[in-house]
Amino acid sequence: MTFRDLGLSDEVCRAVDAAGYRTATPIQQKSIPHVLMGRDLLGTAQTGTGKTAAFLLPMIDVMAQGVSKPRMPRALVLEPTRELAAQVADSFDVYAEHHGLKRALVIGGVNSREQEADLEGTCDIIIATPGRLLDLFDRGMMMLRGVQFLVIDEADRMMDMGFIPDVEKIVSLLPANRQTLFFSATMAKPIRRLADKFLTDPKEVEVAPPASPAETVEQRIFRTRDDDKRAALFELIEAENVRNALIFCNRKIDVKTLLKSMQKHGYDAVALHGDMDQADRMATLEKFKTDKARFMVCSDVAARGLDIQGLSHVFNFDVPFHAEDYVHRIGRTGRAGMRGKAFMLVTPREEKQLNAIVQLIKKPIAEVDSQGIDKAGAAPAQSGEAAEAEAKPSRRRRSPSKKEAAESAPGPEAEAKPKRQRRKAAKKDEAVAAPEAEVEAKPEAEAKAKPEAEAEAKPKRQRRSAARKDETAATPEADSEAEAKPKRKRRAPKAEAADEPAKEPALPNGDGDSRAARRADPPAGKGRQQNRGDTPKGLGDHVPAFLQRPLRNQRDAN
Repeated sequence: MTFRDLGLSDEVCRAVDAAGYRTATPIQQKSIPHVLMGRDLLGTAQTGTGKTAAFLLPMIDVMAQGVSKPRMPRALVLEPTRELAAQVADSFDVYAEHHGLKRALVIGGVNSREQEADLEGTCDIIIATPGRLLDLFDRGMMMLRGVQFLVIDEADRMMDMGFIPDVEKIVSLLPANRQTLFFSATMAKPIRRLADKFLTDPKEVEVAPPASPAETVEQRIFRTRDDDKRAALFELIEAENVRNALIFCNRKIDVKTLLKSMQKHGYDAVALHGDMDQADRMATLEKFKTDKARFMVCSDVAARGLDIQGLSHVFNFDVPFHAEDYVHRIGRTGRAGMRGKAFMLVTPREEKQLNAIVQLIKKPIAEVDSQGIDKAGAAPAQSGEAAEAEAKPSRRRRSPSKKEAAESAPGPEAEAKPKRQRRKAAKKDEAVAAPEAEVEAKPEAEAKAKPEAEAEAKPKRQRRSAARKDETAATPEADSEAEAKPKRKRRAPKAEAADEPAKEPALPNGDGDSRAARRADPPAGKGRQQNRGDTPKGLGDHVPAFLQRPLRNQRDAN
């Protein structure tokens, strides 16, 4: 079906013919008539099916019949990424060539002065990312009360990136009698609930099952190891007739590492990832689109919506973490009816992610060697439990002989017992039988060595005491000497009442007195100085010598 058959104007059809398109894709055939009729649209289609033209072409025809007011756009297109918004803006310039409509690209990462200048005059359509649009709206750069068309593109991607609150706020600023076009690559339940909130009696359009790759893409996998990934990629590139290719990595650091390696090996490659500012990202895309670079190593920021004419290959250097991202990655090739190839390098630790992909697309993926040739007899990657069941080797139990079966058959009493009790009883029988067999099999040398092993097992202190006993028993002379020596008598306790106290050497005590002299005068009572009558009161039994000296001198004088 041609674009004229869909009811588009001659000016739009001439612009489409100049862009090289002759027939409409299925999503365009099913969407354009309903948009021209003014109905809300809910479209489900994978990337690369022509969704951009499906909503831009009828919008251009309708807007060409009216006039916009300053700072009051009549159409608003919301995109999840800057690259996709810039691509839609470029497509609008091509399709609206004969209508004189003006557009404004409102995205982050660039200076906003140029965008503010575009909004100050008459602007028919704004193509924006949600964050920058709200920023300029809060600054009073536009009014959204005159919006007639609202397009929410890649709604599932919007949800993944956390833009839904911003989208809801933007929708609340728009008039209720607008026409809303809602597109998504998948239609999960959260997406469906979001569509029900924004749309009014929509016409549903679905051109392919959700998350299914295009039939024009030839898919292959190559199994390798982590250490050999780069070498395997270079071998595949040399074996394939690669015109230009996207190489996807899961992480930004891997993008930078792989880019350096490719440049070192002589490949003209550029990189695209989220850490780059918008000016560098746009320059990189322009360099790749104009064939100034043959390879572009990128993260998933480039997986959605990028339309690169004639892309021949897509290489998945890493298996994507989410199975849906695989469909978006390989959707960059095989677009607009052209053929494309997609290769994926798979390591053993990525088998689980591969199984999820195969289960999602419901199609086996053939395996190739390093030359890109299908392996003869190699089974394609399968999904789910089938692949896991085939990966596990089947183990057969050896069937016992008749004699073994008769011997091992349990008696009626054993069969009545639970299985766990029967196992415990069997273990006890084995434990009882084992020592008897060991005793019979042990030679005489092991029996002799047993006391030595037991001695080694004793604690160190016990071994020392045993050695001393052995030495004592081995020396009879020591025994005789020990018997000859008289046993040491126990010292008798001192008598309670002695005639004379033991004499002690006289030691000076600082006052001419000695300890012996003081002890020679034994106390009559419990305290040593209780009956002397010269102890000052309140000092107890112990009296310093300097206090006793005056009292003694007085006593001697008397």
